[in-house]
Amino acid sequence: MDFLYKNGDYKDSPKPDLVLLDLNLPNSGQEVLEKIKKDSTLLKMPVIILTTSKADENILKSYALHANCFITKPADFEQFVHVINRI
Repeated sequence: MDFLYKNGDYKDSPKPDLVLLDLNLPNSGQEVLEKIKKDSTLLKMPVIILTTSKADENILKSYALHANCFITKPADFEQFVHVINRI
């Protein structure tokens, strides 16, 4: 969040074109998503959920919190690279 708000060491950082967000952050990734989408300065920034979760509840909640896309990370590294390249 410091990066997105350009706090501290990030004050001169460029604004990202999109956010790749993992739900399995030390704090809840869904809480981060909710903060982004409730902030008028960040609201239009696309947020792609990229996580190992396949749980319907996580998918539905992410979209309810206005995630732009939900992608389940493949376990295979080559497939993961392919997914990242497609994004």
